[in-house]
Amino acid sequence: MNGSLDAHLFVILGGTGDLAARKLLPAIYHLSRDGNLSERYAVLAVSRDNDMDDAAFRSWAHDALERSGLHPSELADWCDANLFYHPIGEGRPDDYHALRSRIELLERALGLPGNRAFYLALPPRAFPTSIEGMAEAGLHRSSGWTRLVVEKPFGRDLESAGALNEMLHRHFEESQIYRIDHYLGKETVQNLLVFRFSNVMFESLWSRDRVESVQITVAEDLGVETRAGYYDKAGALRDMVQNHVAQLVCLIGMEVPSAFDADAVRYEKIKLLKAIAPIRPHNVVLGQYERGRIEDFEVAGYLEEPGVPADSRTETFVGLKLEVDTWRWQGVPFYIRTGKRLPHRLTQIAVTFREPPVCLFESVGGCQTHPNVLFVTLQPNEGFALCFDVKVPGEPFALRTLPLDFYYKDAFGDIPDAYETLLLDILLGDQTLFVHGDWTEESWRLFTPILEQELAVHLYSAGTWGPRAVDELLAGRGHSWMGLADIRKHHGLFVPDV
Repeated sequence: MNGSLDAHLFVILGGTGDLAARKLLPAIYHLSRDGNLSERYAVLAVSRDNDMDDAAFRSWAHDALERSGLHPSELADWCDANLFYHPIGEGRPDDYHALRSRIELLERALGLPGNRAFYLALPPRAFPTSIEGMAEAGLHRSSGWTRLVVEKPFGRDLESAGALNEMLHRHFEESQIYRIDHYLGKETVQNLLVFRFSNVMFESLWSRDRVESVQITVAEDLGVETRAGYYDKAGALRDMVQNHVAQLVCLIGMEVPSAFDADAVRYEKIKLLKAIAPIRPHNVVLGQYERGRIEDFEVAGYLEEPGVPADSRTETFVGLKLEVDTWRWQGVPFYIRTGKRLPHRLTQIAVTFREPPVCLFESVGGCQTHPNVLFVTLQPNEGFALCFDVKVPGEPFALRTLPLDFYYKDAFGDIPDAYETLLLDILLGDQTLFVHGDWTEESWRLFTPILEQELAVHLYSAGTWGPRAVDELLAGRGHSWMGLADIRKHHGLFVPDV
């Protein structure tokens, strides 16, 4: 067992929801099975289901864990020993006082010292009443530590994000608040910092002197599925750009922190956000998918999806050009594209380096040089690839681009789910991979003006890489979208499964 981890109670508000079933309970089980939790801990699920009790919840959780791929024989004893349930009723003040009584009763019975993590696995509209109810019942303080985990989205715009932060800070210290973005728990996202700051050969190249452009692609092949009610009110900019993509921009562009700790890393990310110039309308491309084909299957357009209004103008695609006004990045464009119903699922960063200033091989007909490109693939098939030119053997003189690559699965096998990493950090009290309140407001300050403008929403066919206008966003600088899979296919190389 992990001797450095305190005995604790993990409370999940919304404990019978989809997030608890698919992510939280499997992550806690894996951490426990692998010996990463304290010998003394318990999980208390809280929801409005008054017909459920400890036994019924354990049965529900057993089925959810089995659906996640775990073998039934492994689960029964763990569920019986560690899982508990409490109904919150209508969420009135007396319901939260009853929750406090149940928590104190459990802690006495199990010998727990009052260390508590509260996870708000709830819709954002339920945050205010839950936070106020907890605070009124005194659950924001305890004899041990108290930590509050808040799922995204952190507001819908700058005003609502500021209001949410103000409410949180009315009852909790910033050091108690863990705003969770599961992207930051991915091993390859964390490794961006290791890659940059542990390998001097790359850090020395990481600036406007050597880098031509930076591209970030976050592509989903799925449509809105069952999320139309949420998604049509959010759109791609709120759902992906303001949080996940902005975090990637920060990790790529931030300066070297003074130390690898929460305060230093978060300070540099906030500083990077503040340095991004206001986004001009002509540097924004919005899109919405219409009927098309993905892998030989015809799929419906966004307006045909169940629950989507027939006149919706919600964007399912965003393309952006960002300008970072720092000494390191002045003049280097950061291009972003993210959307639904794109050809395949892919999260990839492409750092394109400048080409040689003089073509040395022109006299022998070998002047078709290509820029070196570093690809960082976050999903699927996580890894790195550095593409460079080599001479093709024989005559005539010709060059070919080849990758020098590394894939996590080949070196380390399966890597932990992001939620396992983040839940363990919560219990350890490490906020490095979590979002600071100031960061959320700076991010919304950057992107809210886009939401306030009436920008055109271009149509694109499902199964394509977005509207044609997103290519024109790059063409003005003589750039085009880079893809590792495209380079591999062009040169007849092996393409890993995506």
